Amino acid sequence: MQSSPVSLITLPDSDPVSVLAWEEALLDAVDNDISCPVIWFWESPTWWVVVGYGQRVGREVDEAACRRDGVPVYRRCTGGGTVLQGPGCLNYGVVLPWDADGPLATIASTNAWVMQRQRAAMAPLLDGEVAVRGHTDLAWNGRKISGNAQRRRRSALLFHGSFLCNLDLDRMERYLQMPSAVPDYRNGRTHRSFVVNTGLDPARIGEALLSVWGAKPALVPLPHARWESLRIGRYADSSWHAGR
Repeated sequence: MQSSPVSLITLPDSDPVSVLAWEEALLDAVDNDISCPVIWFWESPTWWVVVGYGQRVGREVDEAACRRDGVPVYRRCTGGGTVLQGPGCLNYGVVLPWDADGPLATIASTNAWVMQRQRAAMAPLLDGEVAVRGHTDLAWNGRKISGNAQRRRRSALLFHGSFLCNLDLDRMERYLQMPSAVPDYRNGRTHRSFVVNTGLDPARIGEALLSVWGAKPALVPLPHARWESLRIGRYADSSWHAGR
């Protein structure tokens, strides 16, 4: 399972609805043994907010500020907290098969296994301590630089997250409320004092992640039919994003 080669792919579309649909479609594809384990990266050229699967938009997002500035709000299929997307935020996703006898058998063991890989990739790039904090955060000298989440199917899982490179952190204060769930190490800090940009080139982070994952570019059949079904039937539906 974890020894299977991981293929680097490129998502065909970069708009929010398409990206969210692609991530779930790829999860379903690996779950149905249509595709091999895959990893991908993307960065949004526009500003938008995405909440976790079970979150309430009105609790996590300053909806008035988003409406005023034309920043749309979406919902993804994974748990975790609300994320501001935009230039300077590198995102990755990886879909892996799992089995009951491996290190990905539970949510907790998956978090630990994947996050140690992410830490191993980032630690050589930054001066100071890079540590896994909470369940799925990476912190640099005590400040968050990456948040992550997962979604599980019968035999595959999606694990994805973001890395702060040079994001406009003032926009985070503007569009996001104080989260409803916070890790202990946050200690009541505002967004601006809790998170920090790495200042790294996104390509450099991507190269480090590919190295620890042993991933190589590959031609992988993409699940276009499932993507189209999810895009139209779920992620283009405003009620899906506003629900809960």
